[in-house]
Amino acid sequence: MNIHEYQGKQLLKSYGLPVADGVAILKASDAEAAAKSLPGPLYVVKSQIHAGGRGKGKFKELGPDAKGGVRLAKSVADVVANVNEMFGNTLVTKQTGPAGKQVNRLYIEDGADIERELYLSILVDRTVGRVAFVVSTEGGMDIEAVAHDTPEKIITVAIDPQTGVTDKDVAALSKALKLDGAAAEDARTIFPTLYKAFVEKDMSLLEVNPLIVMKNGRIRVLDAKVSFDGNAEFRHPELAELRDLSEEDEKEIEASKYDLAYVALDGNIGCMVNGAGLAMATMDIIKLYGAEPANFLDVGGGASKEKVTAAFKIITADPAVKGILVNIFGGIMRCDVIAEGVIAAVKEVGLKVPLVVRLEGTNVELGKKIINESGLNVISADDLDDAAKKIVKAVKG
Repeated sequence: MNIHEYQGKQLLKSYGLPVADGVAILKASDAEAAAKSLPGPLYVVKSQIHAGGRGKGKFKELGPDAKGGVRLAKSVADVVANVNEMFGNTLVTKQTGPAGKQVNRLYIEDGADIERELYLSILVDRTVGRVAFVVSTEGGMDIEAVAHDTPEKIITVAIDPQTGVTDKDVAALSKALKLDGAAAEDARTIFPTLYKAFVEKDMSLLEVNPLIVMKNGRIRVLDAKVSFDGNAEFRHPELAELRDLSEEDEKEIEASKYDLAYVALDGNIGCMVNGAGLAMATMDIIKLYGAEPANFLDVGGGASKEKVTAAFKIITADPAVKGILVNIFGGIMRCDVIAEGVIAAVKEVGLKVPLVVRLEGTNVELGKKIINESGLNVISADDLDDAAKKIVKAVKG
């Protein structure tokens, strides 16, 4: 689960971390009162969407010369003007795709005297099986270019789960970020506290870009991108209220109700597969034969007929889908259950696009028999390669 920047900052502030004062607004008319409640005279107006690159983003409705989704304001009147221009418009960034995201929330924050912009994130480093800090002296809007052009400027420090963040870890991070004086002293508290928040709240990502050193030498958390591990949500009912469904794909929301692993993509071939690895292979081979998958959908190893029916309905609800590939290798999952689910879904929602079904494994002959005797216009396939060729050919006519 992702949350907005202002929500992430409120969470970090509750841990005692240095975060600027700010006010989130849900309607443009609240801008003046929000700005007047802050110290000023410098303010920052930030679009709140679940995507990075906001500062370099562009609003669809405002033209290419308009400012981006993060703006500096030097007066209350300037705050109001920027809010009125940004609110309700569509911000397009590298991470939103060309469709962009509508800005329905804005965050007005007190400005800061910035001396240096640094980069810091905490994530699960699967190469070492530990939570790790990833830091760089080159923080700010161009961190992606730094990672591409000068990766040696990005330093990783893995944390031993038995000890947590030690003095040695703090020293390594401070050295990597070239901290000294008051900033180095702040680091002794800030780095262990960020790690504590990450672990206690079961985060999958905590990114602070930028982490700043101010002109007075102190450190401040100037941004907060926070994602939580969905598998641990049951441990944190207090976080449920932070979820903003307007930022999520409707099909992904529906899939979550049935515990389906579903991610919407930009292609036109819907995929229903069991097992994440097989799902990835299915998407890859669709691309190999010149088409694009419309989704990642893993129904899991022990899906019921009802779950399969729900999955099929979610795929067909996507108007971009021009063909469907069902690719099931039955181990725990039985091919006859898949067949029954597909037939039930087709009878309920209809079938208006080509459907290729490849079944293999447990009860495969029974599954094929159920499909063949259903009266459906289904294209059968013998293996994954055959299935991919057939669905791509059917979609391309």
